Amino acid sequence: MPSLRRNSLAAQRFAERRRRENEAPPLSQQVPELVSLQLDVQERFGMGGTRYIRRVVVDRAPALFIVPCGDPRCIDGEHDLTTPIMRALRARETSFDGSDDCTGSVGTSACGRVLHFDAAAEYRA
Repeated sequence: MPSLRRNSLAAQRFAERRRRENEAPPLSQQVPELVSLQLDVQERFGMGGTRYIRRVVVDRAPALFIVPCGDPRCIDGEHDLTTPIMRALRARETSFDGSDDCTGSVGTSACGRVLHFDAAAEYRA
């Protein structure tokens, strides 16, 4: 039964994240001169971590950058990167980075995962 409940909670979190994405304004309206955006994402925990590249489809993306925690045991964990990314995009920065601590918990402890990103953006002249 715990597995079923965990899957149900994950489905609820996914639905909530999708709702927030649908309510967010389009990225192309917020930063009309943006042509491309790529995020090199690293989530670190203890001595380990994961790394991946996220290429943002500017024409279809919401102006919302929320990354769920990579730990399946983490409850309510996410990384909201919206503010630093939008600030940099509005300033037409071509290269920027940032980090965020997970807001969730694993059991009775704080999650402890840290997400770091390096971004590369391209703009129309």
